[in-house]
Amino acid sequence: MVSCDWLKESPESSLTDMQVGDSDEAAASWVTGVYSKWIYDMFCWGYFPRVLEFDADYISGPDWLFGTCGAGNFQGESDVTDALWKGCYGLIARANNAERRIRAMQNISDEVKQNAIGEVKFQKAFAYFLLVRAYGAIPIQSESETAEQSQPRQAVDSVYHYITTQLVQAVDMLYKNTDAAYQSGHVSAGSAAGLLAKVYATQAAAAMPAGTEIVVRTGNTYDILSNDKKHYAPLQSKTLLKQAVAGYEQMDALALYEQAALWAKRVIDGEYGQHALLAYDELWKKVNSNASEFLFSVGTVNGDATYKTSVHTHYSGYFTAAGSDFRQSGGWIGCTRHWYDLFDHDDYRITKGVRHRWRYYTQEQSNSGFYYPQDNEYTIMATGYDLNGKYVAPPTGVFADGVSYYYSQDAQCLAFTTKYDDVTNNAIENADANWPFLRYADVMLLYAEAQNELGNLEEACLYLNSIRRRSNALMASTSGVGSLDSKTKMRSAIIEERAKEFACEADRRWDLIRWGIYLDAMNAIGGSDDAGVSKVRYERNLLFPLPVQEINTNKYINENNPGWN
Repeated sequence: MVSCDWLKESPESSLTDMQVGDSDEAAASWVTGVYSKWIYDMFCWGYFPRVLEFDADYISGPDWLFGTCGAGNFQGESDVTDALWKGCYGLIARANNAERRIRAMQNISDEVKQNAIGEVKFQKAFAYFLLVRAYGAIPIQSESETAEQSQPRQAVDSVYHYITTQLVQAVDMLYKNTDAAYQSGHVSAGSAAGLLAKVYATQAAAAMPAGTEIVVRTGNTYDILSNDKKHYAPLQSKTLLKQAVAGYEQMDALALYEQAALWAKRVIDGEYGQHALLAYDELWKKVNSNASEFLFSVGTVNGDATYKTSVHTHYSGYFTAAGSDFRQSGGWIGCTRHWYDLFDHDDYRITKGVRHRWRYYTQEQSNSGFYYPQDNEYTIMATGYDLNGKYVAPPTGVFADGVSYYYSQDAQCLAFTTKYDDVTNNAIENADANWPFLRYADVMLLYAEAQNELGNLEEACLYLNSIRRRSNALMASTSGVGSLDSKTKMRSAIIEERAKEFACEADRRWDLIRWGIYLDAMNAIGGSDDAGVSKVRYERNLLFPLPVQEINTNKYINENNPGWN
């Protein structure tokens, strides 16, 4: 976890050893300097999470924001996609420097030194994990201060070996979140173990045999009625066949799943500290941003010019004034109707986790607002009329306020999340919304996934239901009508649960990629989504293009990823 407040400390990046000093406090400064790279280089300018999030089947928004990146033309927005490469390698360089400086310190307790190095190793490993998933074979920067900057691309399996080595070392170095010396908001031993589970599961899924079946609920976005009005097409269950994922072909999927299960269960059993699911009503409250469910998240300082993000603005919007009913701007990124329709009727992730009523400042004079979704239930609640235009009853609940509510069949009306709503001041653009990179819920679903592939359906179902129970969803079963009584059914249910649980957390694209169904899942939409964003994808979209600058300056790299030359 990366908290907000201690980022106000002076992060050391370019100061000399003498300026920084040799002490516990000096080590902490070097660590803070690495953490700060997440904000200043990657989130501060709005490129994250765009580069991680927009290229997925269920995520959508206005064409001016999604642009070419959200439509799959990554080279058309090179400043966005390059931000991942440049930001991560900038962090890695700072992490290598910080580790060298901390190791050289003499006037520092061994416990503090080990934990500081562990924090740096975790962040370095996470940066490489982001890079290898996005670009495939990548350079590994030398940890030596005197090594040349240019390095050749390393094979995917070599990169993962480096990542897991760093994390295994970090696990034994880091404080547990139950240790007296542990500082809230920092990563812990449980963070490293949880990331190990995710890294191993990523490799395992990618290494599963081509032809492995996965059922995805998707399909064309709209049916066009005779009056030219759009009507949401129902979800279709489509059995997709896994395609081989380049770079993972020689890996042992089951052995990797055994490692994923091992590390996930160690976290679950409390070997590396105490972690637990929060009650849904508590999960996204600012006061709980450093709670044990969040194994690694990036936070910002409210209204700070340096350590800022646009997460709150993009997902929630900012208001004309604190406590106002009117959005000044923002609240653009949401999920499609097909995503919304995945849920059980009373699932908190849509009843509480999706915005059903909102108003913009431009609607004040007309005394109007938007409602979501455009189904018969909410249309009656919001307008008093059913979808056929027949009057049923006066508006009810939050809609019984004398305001005229309507639905717009465009980017203004999507399934907008409430995950990032609770901030210190919702009337400013750069509010302090945390970005969750890794949650305990992820560890539990990864454990369920691994157990399923290892043949333990009952164990998989138990942990799948742990997530569903927290959200008031219907429980799954391995027997009876509609049961998950096969690997394919359980696999498909877990992948879908991940789509529901981690929506708007930059996880979906990477799940589709590792399972080798990205192209089929994207193209199954039939062209464009609810907001008109193109979802047509080609082989070249499986990997991001390398920055042109890297190709021009790195003597070991003379060609781009396939399809991007």
